[in-house]
Amino acid sequence: MHSLEELFRIGVGPSSSHTIGPQRAAERFLARNPSLARARATLFGSLGATGRGHLTDRAIARAFAPRPVEIAFRPEVTLPRHPNGMELEAFDGGGAILEEGEPDPPEKGPYDRTTMAAILTWSSQTGRPLWQYAEEREGEALAEHLTKAWAAMRETIERGLHAEGVLPGGLHLPRKARSYLLKARRSREPFQRSGLVSAYALAVSEENASGGLVVTAPTCGSGGVVPAVLRYLLESLGCSDLEVVRSLMTAGLVGNLVKTNASISGAEVGCQGEVGTACAMAAAAAAQLLGATPHQIEYAAEMGLEHHLGLTCDPVAGLVQIPCIERNAFAATRALDCADYALLSDGTHLVSFDEVTAAVRQTGRDLMAAYRETALGGLAAVHK
Repeated sequence: MHSLEELFRIGVGPSSSHTIGPQRAAERFLARNPSLARARATLFGSLGATGRGHLTDRAIARAFAPRPVEIAFRPEVTLPRHPNGMELEAFDGGGAILEEGEPDPPEKGPYDRTTMAAILTWSSQTGRPLWQYAEEREGEALAEHLTKAWAAMRETIERGLHAEGVLPGGLHLPRKARSYLLKARRSREPFQRSGLVSAYALAVSEENASGGLVVTAPTCGSGGVVPAVLRYLLESLGCSDLEVVRSLMTAGLVGNLVKTNASISGAEVGCQGEVGTACAMAAAAAAQLLGATPHQIEYAAEMGLEHHLGLTCDPVAGLVQIPCIERNAFAATRALDCADYALLSDGTHLVSFDEVTAAVRQTGRDLMAAYRETALGGLAAVHK
């Protein structure tokens, strides 16, 4: 498995695969062709189907500016290596990126264990917590990166909580984070917990929908879940930032396992791979902060992923707004519920996290393309 720095990326939303990835590809292309006078980008498959709503054209234009770039959308054509394919051409003169003609990126990374079972075995044999496995494999640089990522998450929440108005894109969707926060502060438990967590998740997701700076966790579209849960626990438990950073290491392990053994791409496996993984990551981090054992943490992550199995990626109008924003809020509250439930147990359960991850992979393969980030099925089809 690769570094957790590849999972927690700081960039401009609203989509890790549709904005961060294409922008990085365009920047790399420009670096190789610095004398080009103009460029053309052709977006295929899922990238072509929802590129406008995901602001892909703006991300590419931003990378090539001030040079002009022509952008063509070809959703009817899917390139063989990935549903999010693009072609860049130079004239006169994603997220992680796969380039045609180049071999797949090497599987070898800093992690020598690529299943949750193997990591739990390491924990049992050494008597050490899960987060220390990540620290052991990546060194001090990981804590430094995650400290920056956590700071960026908190800043995004603050911006979102103070912003008001309507989200861009044509759906005229009003921002709700601030009003939810004000109402939650006047509420009593248990409504206050769900209200605050929802407000924090909405704050990040609304900033993402506006093309603001966010942290992929594991993607932009699902990036509100983890920071919302961590912000709530920081306040309610009095956790230190160091404890939060260590919980991000555990969350990162969970996300990396799904990324390695299934997928976190909505274009490949639907929203189960995005929001489902985010819920599992947040549930694991929450369980750790609440004092869970490694097996209880695994159980919390398993439930967070299991109960999102089959979730489709069906953005209305191709925008990362409906149902994406609300899904972040509900997944954040569910993550806390998963952590609570796991702590009631001894961590023993029948279906393992690794088995659920395999189910995500198979379910994603079985999903029709209309339900995998093409805006052709589900809510996107019935709401015009």
